[in-house]
Amino acid sequence: MAQSALTHRERFALSLAHQPVDRPPLDLGATDMTEIEGGPRRLASLLGLPEDDEAVLRRLGVDMRGVGGILTPEGTGACRLSATEVVDAWGIRHQWQGHHYEMVGRPLADAAVADLDRFPWPDPERIDRAAIDRLRERARYLYEETPYVVCGRHPYFGVLELGCWMCGYDEFLYRLAGEPEFTQRFFEIVLTYQKKVDAIYYGALGPYLHLTTSGDDFGTQTGPLVSPRMFAEQIAPYLAERIPHIATYTDAVFFHHTCGAVSELIPDLLAAGVRILNPIQPRATGMEPERLKQAFGDRLTFYGGIDTQDLLPNGTPEQVRAETQRVAKVLGADGGYILSAAHTIGADVPLENVLAMYSAVTGR
Repeated sequence: MAQSALTHRERFALSLAHQPVDRPPLDLGATDMTEIEGGPRRLASLLGLPEDDEAVLRRLGVDMRGVGGILTPEGTGACRLSATEVVDAWGIRHQWQGHHYEMVGRPLADAAVADLDRFPWPDPERIDRAAIDRLRERARYLYEETPYVVCGRHPYFGVLELGCWMCGYDEFLYRLAGEPEFTQRFFEIVLTYQKKVDAIYYGALGPYLHLTTSGDDFGTQTGPLVSPRMFAEQIAPYLAERIPHIATYTDAVFFHHTCGAVSELIPDLLAAGVRILNPIQPRATGMEPERLKQAFGDRLTFYGGIDTQDLLPNGTPEQVRAETQRVAKVLGADGGYILSAAHTIGADVPLENVLAMYSAVTGR
């Protein structure tokens, strides 16, 4: 029988332990992948609250709070080229499309292996330590002076997605198959960067985190970007090396985000040390909640699962409420589920549907 009157942290711990809870833990914005466009304050008027993110999170009963994010070392080539174009720390050019930036420049397109060692990679030693101190203080405050579960947002990008961004998807995926010496050298360089950042970031924030995120997209709508064998041989080893390295600085549980149809990759993610999988994109092939819970529910905690492709933007509040209750019942049977939308809640989602999603399990 589910317990009642659990604290935020008790609810989270029991869910991770696959024990019954009074309701699933809730998130809105603790991670980069569970935000609402414009911030929780967009919901304030419907709730009769002042436009304040924290007030909204408290009213909704959200259990998680986030700290940190992607770090940009000083002295990189990051700059603004024009009113509509910027270059980031990795040399990738982005162009404003009226609503968001799109990547339009590939700094390593057609590069040779030797070019990788000559490329001006960001230097982790040039990360602003004053900024790290501020993040540490924020994490300490959340951990020691609030009742919430503290989530450390990942401070860098994943190896596969960064390779695809810097070379172009077609080129990098081809190179995984046809020029693995290039992609493996790329992965080695990025992993070295990640480990140095781990020491700086988790060395400071680690004692105050309950979980930490990781992001690297491995799937499309219908299947993985690469074969399960290629993933196991060429990509998973870098995740399997990074997770224990992070664990030397923090006891935080490891959460990994990958969009798409990745059910075939889950055994390797588990073997690498992933304990929480996000976002559970329910309309992707093989990602049906019932199927995932039956196959992996005793070993993996699911985080997300409420459809952002059709249900939230196009459904009625009644439909959202009913489907949220169904998903929570399936994925949350005997714990093992944290409820959020299956990615950022976009501007096309009616705010009434957002409230319906949370009230479906809290009754608020």
